[in-house]
Amino acid sequence: MDTQCPFCSVQCKMQVIEDRSAADGKSVYSVVPMPNQASEGRLCIKGIYAYQHVLTGERLLHPMVKRNGRFERITWDDAYRLIASKFNYLREAYGNHTVGLYGGGSLTNESAYVLGKFARVALQTKYIDYNGRFCMSAAASAGVKVFGIDRGLTNQLSDIELAECMILAGTNIAECQPTLMPYFKRAKEKGAIIIAIDPRETGTTRIADIHLRVKPGMDATLANGMLKVLLEEGCLDEEFVANRTTGLTELRAHLDSLDMEEIAHLTGVPSQLIRKAALSYGKAQTGMVFTARGVEQQTDGHMAVRNFLNLVLLTGKIGKPGCGYGAVTGQGNGQGGREHGQKADQLPGYRLIENPEDRAYVANVWGIDPSELPGKGVSAYEMMEKVHEQEIRALFVMGSNPLVSNPNANFVEEGLKKLDFLVVADFLISETAQLADLILPVTAFLENAGTLTNLEGRVLLREADLAAPGEAKHDWQVLCELAEQLGKGQFFQFTQVEDVFNELRLASRGGTADYYGITYERLRKEEGVYWPCPEEGHPGAKRLFESSFPLPAGRALLTTVENHLPKEQISEDFPLYLTTGRVLVHYLTGVQTRKSPSLAARDVESFMEIHPSTAKKHHIEDATLVKLTSKRGEIHVRSRFSDAIREDTVFVPMHWGDTQNVNKLTNDELDPTCKMPGFKVCAVQVSPLVSEYV
Repeated sequence: MDTQCPFCSVQCKMQVIEDRSAADGKSVYSVVPMPNQASEGRLCIKGIYAYQHVLTGERLLHPMVKRNGRFERITWDDAYRLIASKFNYLREAYGNHTVGLYGGGSLTNESAYVLGKFARVALQTKYIDYNGRFCMSAAASAGVKVFGIDRGLTNQLSDIELAECMILAGTNIAECQPTLMPYFKRAKEKGAIIIAIDPRETGTTRIADIHLRVKPGMDATLANGMLKVLLEEGCLDEEFVANRTTGLTELRAHLDSLDMEEIAHLTGVPSQLIRKAALSYGKAQTGMVFTARGVEQQTDGHMAVRNFLNLVLLTGKIGKPGCGYGAVTGQGNGQGGREHGQKADQLPGYRLIENPEDRAYVANVWGIDPSELPGKGVSAYEMMEKVHEQEIRALFVMGSNPLVSNPNANFVEEGLKKLDFLVVADFLISETAQLADLILPVTAFLENAGTLTNLEGRVLLREADLAAPGEAKHDWQVLCELAEQLGKGQFFQFTQVEDVFNELRLASRGGTADYYGITYERLRKEEGVYWPCPEEGHPGAKRLFESSFPLPAGRALLTTVENHLPKEQISEDFPLYLTTGRVLVHYLTGVQTRKSPSLAARDVESFMEIHPSTAKKHHIEDATLVKLTSKRGEIHVRSRFSDAIREDTVFVPMHWGDTQNVNKLTNDELDPTCKMPGFKVCAVQVSPLVSEYV
């Protein structure tokens, strides 16, 4: 069967082949990568074994209700009646907003669209958000403010080979999007300089010519140092800055007031190395800047990204071949997932829920009065706060695992246990599903067709031919049938997934993320179409901002960004910085990849990466169990010595739950603009774990 990988934002195409000729009668599966424009026919190890979690014997096959602490099978009709009864009772007692919906960045565009519509039309609640808030919200909000539009990549992946210099800030592409690495390697073969910014040495930093080993949380300050060098050395594109930007005078005055040695002290990066990196980028004729969670998952992530966008604008490296900016999306549909209604403040097509014209347009498509649409809700973690305060008393979770993915996870768990009713729709039992009152079985990627939008802004059609196991239903189908039970079925008359996409096209028409000109027929013929695509004959916008920006006077906005420290600092009690991230073989909270035997065997448990010198100070031996503690909680993981990490920093991946859940430690402080939690910086102490397991 032809399909595409369900994991990262590259969305590599592949074919899963079933061989039934084995003597024991059991099917044997193999995977063949398929030619495509993004990964050029490559697959990483996660993609090769992605089919395994779909075919595991641990799939959810029937609706399950919890009675006396145990899950029991019930019918779909009974499940729908139970949900409707609970939701209606709570809405009548406490108002519509007592019910919240929590989605995921791996849902198809169609499912994300129906989930957003279901929240606003079937339940009329303002409380909907999704785990993509933790993925790209800092970059998205920065892109909208600076450029007037948020699309993961402003140009095409093929432009990478045309870039003479690239800045990879807080992104570990080698482990998170490994099928993209050949683009960068080919660029290096042509003489490109790669600058990597990361507290750790990774597979990505090892291909770099310059590695800026920044202190966690100090990326915005590092960018200020590079900007100061650009101005002092005259590395500006004077014509571009004069004609296509605003704010240079204020930015220049701010940078003139900064001291390079102070910046070096704050960032932990020598000033001469900052200067070398800045000049390499500034003097290059073409160049690209990429950011990811290392820069974005901070309490100043929005402003940090804006400072890296200053580098792009001052040098005029955007809107032409070999030039641009990219936010390297982590989730499979992190881009499309927020474009069509899962985000608290957005309606389909990137329309704003508080804009009267946007409300009127979408309400007309949906056949309701604009006054019936609720207003703006709150971000994903703020929803957990509302749960804890019991302002949200019922929660419907689809395709997400908030118990593991949110910061301050102990607080989140306490809140979820207070809920009057928790429903989880998934195809495997996650840590969140274990707390549910009702679990609904949905289909996986080999069974559930639909579109996803990759990191380039290219819309792709994922085909799916495998029959749904047991009584599992498509997630969009569950929502439509539940809407019928709630008396709102007339607004959800979709009989196939293409019906949903065709309404999505109409709802997005004229919006920033305009999909109107994209059809399933085109996607099959063209292997993907870039948005915006306003008409069926339109080729799609492969490169943005070639002549202007969608802001007043067509000008992008240069931004003044202050130097400041992370909100949580190390101390005598908590002397080390903790930063988090991913490893090659796992995805998000690991619910899927930990069910793949071939992947789980490669990293069976979590770990703490620590410098040997630091370990010696804290009496830690290599490959032993340790206790990591922050102000919010503690976890137990195994130590892993590495001289490739800063001595003031430890690293723990994010893919495990329970006693290995690193988000029991992370800080729940939020970025004031985009509400991104500060996952990448918190203060911890480390000590040997004294137990019978040592």
